[in-house]
Amino acid sequence: MNILTQIARLLVSLTFIFSGFVKLVDPLGSAYKFEEYFGADVLNLEFLSPYALQFSIVLILAEIMLGVLLLIGYKPKITVWSLFFITLLFLFLTWYSAYYNKVTDCGCFGDAITLTPWETFYKNIILIGLIIYLIIRVYDIQPIVSEIFVKWVSIISLASFMFITFYVLKHLPIIDFRAYAVGKNIPEGMIIPEGAAKAVFEDTWIYNVDGEDKVFTTEEKPWNIEGSTFVDRKTKTIEKGYEPPIHDFTMERNDEDITKLLMQKERLMLIVAYDLQKTNESSWLNIKEISDKALQNGYTVYSFSASIEEDYLKIKKKYNLEFDLLFCDETTLKTIVRSNPGIVILNKGTITGKWNWIDIDDVEL
Repeated sequence: MNILTQIARLLVSLTFIFSGFVKLVDPLGSAYKFEEYFGADVLNLEFLSPYALQFSIVLILAEIMLGVLLLIGYKPKITVWSLFFITLLFLFLTWYSAYYNKVTDCGCFGDAITLTPWETFYKNIILIGLIIYLIIRVYDIQPIVSEIFVKWVSIISLASFMFITFYVLKHLPIIDFRAYAVGKNIPEGMIIPEGAAKAVFEDTWIYNVDGEDKVFTTEEKPWNIEGSTFVDRKTKTIEKGYEPPIHDFTMERNDEDITKLLMQKERLMLIVAYDLQKTNESSWLNIKEISDKALQNGYTVYSFSASIEEDYLKIKKKYNLEFDLLFCDETTLKTIVRSNPGIVILNKGTITGKWNWIDIDDVEL
């Protein structure tokens, strides 16, 4: 029984450590996921959206620290009960998003591993079963060495995790699991392989027949029923098709898609700011400095944002910027770089460098 306890202990602790670590190196990604959960069409808790980053940091630190504490055997009773309640919370959120089809990717493993809500729900079912077993056998969980040693390991671990969090928020994620990581080619990431699985959809039709709304399948051809009147059509995804790593990526200027043209540029600098109104005012002084250098070195420079042209023109005039605005989807821009604004350099569609706006001295032209 003690061997089974140690196996369960190892599985649970490593799962929480891995899950916490892949989010620790990119806390903004988790914050964006919290914003999605707090949205009106999910939990309808929009008043909590301004605190999404704080929620993200607290949850990440709790998750990874509980994994560490269980692994080293420090305060086992508090640890396993805390694991139980936090997993219970995850279980509810993943069931809710899966059952109501609210969030397609829960983000439990950050961008490192993508799971569907149902896959995550079943994973949490297994986890909570293992944790309940650990609660029953908690007396088998002992410190790996001495009490003093595991105490200091806990303190040093927490301090290290807090430092990593501060560092990546000030700069950029130290490990980039996204499709826009340095070295990735955007056009290649958008390719759909020949023979890739296609999405399967099912249409249901609502027609009014003899004063009553009835639901029909496509095969029943309700439009052929005498006296029937169309009311509505609903489309349901039966099976998802292949989705390339990079999708919803466009570079629009004056309602014209110039993605293909810009992906051929050898020297392209993008100043990515998903929301211009949320940018730090002083950031544009740095952007002005590095963009002028880039233009002098033969680079094509654009601002890349989901904001409207009028917002950018105010900034452009105020800081005497020498480049124009491109439009793209906000979610895509948040995925490209975890900075608002951030600097991205491409060579024929391949990302060769990414920097936070405060790190202009590190930008390589």
